[in-house]
Amino acid sequence: MSHYRLSDCRLTEIHCEVVASALKSNPSHLIELDMTGNYLDNAGVKRLCDGLQSPNCKLETLRSVHC
Repeated sequence: MSHYRLSDCRLTEIHCEVVASALKSNPSHLIELDMTGNYLDNAGVKRLCDGLQSPNCKLETLRSVHC
C-alpha cells in the first residue's frame, strides 16, 4: 500500500484530477495522502471528492490542513 505526501506543492485543479484518477484506479493502492498547505479551490475539491466516492478508493487517511 502507498503513502503520498503532496504538501505545499501548489496543486491545481488538474493535479486534483490526477489524484482523483489514482483514487479511482482498480486496484487503488493509495491508503494515505497528505495534501497539507495546498490552497485548493472548489473545483479541485470537487474532483478529489469524485475520487473519494469511488468504490475502488482505499484511502484511510487524508490530511488537508490549510487547504
